[in-house]
Amino acid sequence: MTRTDSPTADSPARVDLAGAPTTGELALDDRASLQRIAGLSTELDDVTEVEYRQLRLERVVLVGVWTSGTVAQARASMAELAALAETAGSQVLEALFQRRSKPDPATYLGSGKAQELREVVLATGADTVVCDGELTPAQLTALEKVVKVKVIDRTALILDIFAQHATSREGKAQVSLAQMEYMLPRLRGWGESMSRQAGGRAGSNGGVGLRGPGETKIETDRRRIRERMAKLRREIRGMKTSRTVKRSARRRGGVPALTVVGYTNAGKSSLVNAMTGSGVLVQDALFATLDPTTRRAELTDGHEVVFTDTVGFVRHLPTQLVEAFRSTLEEAVDADLLIHVVDGADPFPDLQISTVRQVLREVLDEEKLPAPPELLVINKVDAIDDLRMTTLRSEFPDAVFVSARTGEGLPDLFAAVTEFVQRDDVEVDLQVPFSRGEVISRLHQHAHVITTDHNEKGTRLHARMPSSLAGEYADLIV
Repeated sequence: MTRTDSPTADSPARVDLAGAPTTGELALDDRASLQRIAGLSTELDDVTEVEYRQLRLERVVLVGVWTSGTVAQARASMAELAALAETAGSQVLEALFQRRSKPDPATYLGSGKAQELREVVLATGADTVVCDGELTPAQLTALEKVVKVKVIDRTALILDIFAQHATSREGKAQVSLAQMEYMLPRLRGWGESMSRQAGGRAGSNGGVGLRGPGETKIETDRRRIRERMAKLRREIRGMKTSRTVKRSARRRGGVPALTVVGYTNAGKSSLVNAMTGSGVLVQDALFATLDPTTRRAELTDGHEVVFTDTVGFVRHLPTQLVEAFRSTLEEAVDADLLIHVVDGADPFPDLQISTVRQVLREVLDEEKLPAPPELLVINKVDAIDDLRMTTLRSEFPDAVFVSARTGEGLPDLFAAVTEFVQRDDVEVDLQVPFSRGEVISRLHQHAHVITTDHNEKGTRLHARMPSSLAGEYADLIV
């Protein structure tokens, strides 16, 4: 594959000859300028209005319920939750988990563990508890009453990260929709501003002294949220149309679409940069990429392809995000080839693979589309020892092993991509008349022209091209 200004191991983000930073570097600088500062909290002591305040994580305690799997998997799950919390800008102080057959329906934890959690919160001075799971509104309320600080779940944490990292208009709209879908059933409040309408006899308002104020504040909030959600859905549908038109234009050009998918922080953006020489944002954080980025590249045999970097997946990805980002995920399911990137340094890569495939399968089933072919790529081999590498090669014999940081294994990946692109190529001879000069231009752009000969009838070409492109010019084949 031909690459220009390709990033090196010492310089993961490309800088052009004029020294100007890439778009990825600018985005990274902009994101770094919005870091939270510890110790400057303006949080209220009263947590009763937690849903109406912006999520502001500072000093957190993590808690989880271990229902299945091994101890190592439970610890890995808590380590991932810690990474999520740090990505959101918080400081993790302590973590604990409880072995149960299922979460407690009242407080998520058992009553004894909830009291223990309260003692940990007091001892560490934490202002937030993060639970490794999606809690019901009742569980959130009950646990907050015990620990006396703000309690959020894994879904709210991921939504907060998405809200921080979304940059495009479509990404922001999708995140806003997902947040509203999550918050709508969790609105609650106390006091006069939240008073319910008074009950009474059928057909009356309850009599003197019991007449309610009409629509309560919580009902007004719900109505406004539903109206806003309906507007966002209309906007996202319009953006989906634009994305579909662009994708169709690439299809008409005959350029193979290669979509890079994988678990969050598996190195997808780094791999796209290494393969195309572009400056896509790269950051060692979860969900660094939310907005799909498409880059063109040219293979050594002359084929043009487009690589699309997509949002990463994670275990227990909130259903609200899957629904809101459906138009973005369609970039993956409509690809000619899925390049499935896996973090080889992760202790459980098979769980990463199953998580990604499960989410993609949901979208495929919804759209009633066949699954595109998949090329498994094990990344970060520079961080794996020889014993671990031997285990991975035996476990994933068909995978390509690379390091986007050092460039190790990239020639093998380029060869695999080239082999896929050439799978349905045909060699044909065409006689192009002088009146159809645009055919010559298109063939030079989308096919590999081997020989050219000019004669009295026009131009005779011998070229290798996709069978679909050859079918368009069947009347010119000799």
